[in-house]
Amino acid sequence: MNDDVTDPATEAFVAHRDLLFTVAYEMLGSAADTEDVLQEAWLRWVKVDQAQVRDQRAYLVRITTRQALNRLRTLKRRREAYVGPWLPEPLLTAPDVAEDVELSENLSLALMFILETLSPTERAVFVLREVFDIDYDDVAAAIGKSPAAARQIAYRARRHVDARRPRTQVSPEEARAALSSFQRALVTGDLQGLLTVLAPDVVFVSDGGGFKLAALRPVVGADKVLRYMAGSVAKAGGAFTSEPNTVNGNPGLILRLDGVIDGVLAFRVENARVSGLYYVRNPEKLTRVESETPLTSR
Repeated sequence: MNDDVTDPATEAFVAHRDLLFTVAYEMLGSAADTEDVLQEAWLRWVKVDQAQVRDQRAYLVRITTRQALNRLRTLKRRREAYVGPWLPEPLLTAPDVAEDVELSENLSLALMFILETLSPTERAVFVLREVFDIDYDDVAAAIGKSPAAARQIAYRARRHVDARRPRTQVSPEEARAALSSFQRALVTGDLQGLLTVLAPDVVFVSDGGGFKLAALRPVVGADKVLRYMAGSVAKAGGAFTSEPNTVNGNPGLILRLDGVIDGVLAFRVENARVSGLYYVRNPEKLTRVESETPLTSR
């Protein structure tokens, strides 16, 4: 028997795996849970009569969405008991993700933090429609609702998200410029430089998961954010270094304390200034920042 020969079901799953991972991750914000969902989707997919499948991609997305939705409902209850704010697990991504402006915006920690405020069904519909442009018939089939109901849910979710995200898109060049100014001021300890690059109403959200020191609530305002960051560095008592990288398709910093990864800092930029800082310190969420994770919307 030739080991190089794979069956059509396996070939289809492998061909669409990066897409399925991206769909599930966008819904769950956790790589480990996403991998579990893909395993569950695979076990269901191999039992499907392939002769009855009209569109393999749509069918696979539907199976994955259903499994992710089940998992998300369970996680939602668990996250209510989480210590402090819950931020998505940051992923190191390839430059091609950053080049896809819509995908990179939707994968940003800033937007995924907003998605946490949606109900599981609203999040599933938003992700399928707004991120992956899935038609309403397939969205409805994935969530077990009518197309009319799916449209209503999509409208409600989009209105909720639009009220909370920046009204204007920022180019990758603008984001990198703001990040560079922030990093330069951070490394040199230039507090005035940091004040210049931070928006007056900047929001700082940190996630330590109960394992690492983090603010239990978002810190709002440039002065308060500066004081909190300065105090945290002083308490750490070591040498901090920062490494620019592409996190979830957007410019970010990997921060190390005495050479060991301390956390990942993601940014939201508006009008050339940093309006949001998202710092993930929970060690359980830092396993995907040493190597790139392939993500795609196709």
